[in-house]
Amino acid sequence: MGILYVATSKNLASWAADVGLTKHVYKLGVAEGTADDAIKALNDDGFAGESDWRLLNQQEVDDPQEADAVERLAKKEKMVDPNYYPKIRGAVGIFKVKIGNVANHLLVKRALAGDEQKLDKVKTADIVAYLIQSVLQ
Repeated sequence: MGILYVATSKNLASWAADVGLTKHVYKLGVAEGTADDAIKALNDDGFAGESDWRLLNQQEVDDPQEADAVERLAKKEKMVDPNYYPKIRGAVGIFKVKIGNVANHLLVKRALAGDEQKLDKVKTADIVAYLIQSVLQ
């Protein structure tokens, strides 16, 4: 058993907004053990040049292969190319998320559930749930 986790770095989000990506960038990863240990490892290693990573959500998975999870999510969302930006060279698993995709996902989900309420602003929790569900489908 492994742990699928989504993490964020405030400094990386600020950098991404400055270089024209988006402020909605998240790290998707799979780890053996606990997600807290994985976040500690990200911070200790200075993953993507940052040491302020924090865990947003986690989910147990049967197949603990990070490459497979990243590949599945890359079919729906754009992975930031770690070779294009010198700051994040070698940092695989960072995704920029289009809020429109998350909003569409939420609208379809609500429509299928029979809920006709107006969609509010997309929250970070909605984005994280969307990322995890996209990998697990």
